[in-house]
Amino acid sequence: MLIGVISDTHGLLRPEALAALQAAEHIIHAGDVGSPDILERLRAIAPVSAVRGNVDRGPWAMALPENEVCEFGGIAIYVLHDLAELGLNPASAGFKVVISGHTHQPRVEIMRGVLYLNPGSSGPKRFRLPITVAHLTIEAAQPRAEIIEIA
Repeated sequence: MLIGVISDTHGLLRPEALAALQAAEHIIHAGDVGSPDILERLRAIAPVSAVRGNVDRGPWAMALPENEVCEFGGIAIYVLHDLAELGLNPASAGFKVVISGHTHQPRVEIMRGVLYLNPGSSGPKRFRLPITVAHLTIEAAQPRAEIIEIA
């Protein structure tokens, strides 16, 4: 199963991001969406799970949870915007993947058997950071992630 992962769009959904997510069976947005239109455009590709980021304001944003639990192919995934606000031990809680955003810095790291994925930012350019999304593939009950530079 291919899950597209995106974060920190800040109201800008680049055509390159849409193209990189086209094959996704599900899309996870890790916050700082910036506009409800972003989620609608992503839903045109695949079902979307999204969390609220620190810049998401207004009634549409209040409808988004601060964290989300997803399960695909027997893999439990915990999604939140700011990893610094993770208030649990993912391994002890049974999570194999933690997805976050906020830093705009793409990251794939395995710690204590948990895959930590930050897709980076696909929104407005920030400093010298790359513009990225990620693919999370679940195959034979094993997660693996790849960062995709789009611009």
